Amino acid sequence: MSVAFVTYVFLIVIPYLRHKPRPVGRVGDFEWHFLVPCRDEEAVIGDTVRYLRAAFPIAHVWVIDDDSDDGTVDVVRGFRGDRNVHLVRRHRPHARTGKGDALNDAYRTLKLWMGRHADAERAVIVVVDADGRPARNCLEVCAAGHLFGDDTIGAVQVDVRMVNAGVRQPGVSRWRGFFGDLLVRMQDLEFRTAIAAIQVSRGVTGTISMGGNGQFTRLSALDSIAGPAGQPWRGSLLEDFELGVHLLTAGWRTGFTMDTHVHQEGLYSLRRFLAQRTRWGQGTMQCMRYVRRIWASPHLSTLGAAEMTYYLAQPWMQLLGTLIYPIPLVLLGHHVVIAPGEVWAWFVEGAWILFTAYGMFGLLPFVLWGPVYRMRCQPSIGFWRAVGYGFVYAIYIYTFYITSWRALVRLARGRNGWAKTRRNTERITGEVAVDH
Repeated sequence: MSVAFVTYVFLIVIPYLRHKPRPVGRVGDFEWHFLVPCRDEEAVIGDTVRYLRAAFPIAHVWVIDDDSDDGTVDVVRGFRGDRNVHLVRRHRPHARTGKGDALNDAYRTLKLWMGRHADAERAVIVVVDADGRPARNCLEVCAAGHLFGDDTIGAVQVDVRMVNAGVRQPGVSRWRGFFGDLLVRMQDLEFRTAIAAIQVSRGVTGTISMGGNGQFTRLSALDSIAGPAGQPWRGSLLEDFELGVHLLTAGWRTGFTMDTHVHQEGLYSLRRFLAQRTRWGQGTMQCMRYVRRIWASPHLSTLGAAEMTYYLAQPWMQLLGTLIYPIPLVLLGHHVVIAPGEVWAWFVEGAWILFTAYGMFGLLPFVLWGPVYRMRCQPSIGFWRAVGYGFVYAIYIYTFYITSWRALVRLARGRNGWAKTRRNTERITGEVAVDH
């Protein structure tokens, strides 16, 4: 299994490294609408709206306030003189029920604003975080002939990067700053190499998935899956992947591009990082209910259905792995106690080769992403530092075993609410969640 996984990694690394930029399209061929979900984002939303309006003057910006307790609404109202800035307000008890619900409210409001004669084929909906910074070329890249220039493409996901990679967190101790910087670097490495390579490989299986930030979707595609209630986004905590499932099974194709990107804020805090990944893991577990839909869809190949099933099974495989992997170590420890001489003889007479081979094949699929990150994304870092990043990434991956168990506990307790991940500048006062 380790050899097979190493082979798989090399198969996705090669197309990723060979990628070359493709021709762009004409921005004016489409109508662009940015949806920005907000909940207590007073500190960042003003700068985000100003950036979006300056970088994309022809686009509309729809800020969705999810009943914020701070001054988010007041900041957005400061743009009332700009006809391309719109405020969608939600109020409790119907607010704070999840990002998908907030996006659905904005979708319905946008449909009413556009009217029944709107050209849904030309309109593209872009979901960005409240601190998101799409690259200035993202519209022209997504308008390209192989993306939205192709009428069969319903959605496009762009590359995601951490804006604070390599930026030390201010006002903290040296060691805490070092750890936080390394954690952000791992998030940047993960998104820009491993996740990007997987997305490129999904172009072969036809199962490119959507992300929560930098998600571009054709309005007509959303209309086709919205249903009578006008809800293209559903109730999963992984609303982005869930959206992709519905689009793919409805017959739309999805695309991915590394020719542009969106910046988001990496998390310095391990606590906040684990809370975020627990939510993602729980959302993946919730999406297991779509396995039958995936395999029954005539629009997905057998290879595509298998790839999506494998993705959905990962949290469950991690749970199983935490139970199975320790068994050989426990047995080995037992033999060391009762017959240390026999174990030592077994080890020096050849068993060390097995340990070495297993260690190499177990680590190599993760360690190689460090040099790949240097080669493709950060050529300024030294080779040995890149190798070190690869070893740290191998450790970083093991956090997902923790978050899978946390996600399972939340599912078992019926805690299916959406928890907002706090910004780095916010004080840790406990993650806020609304359960339903």
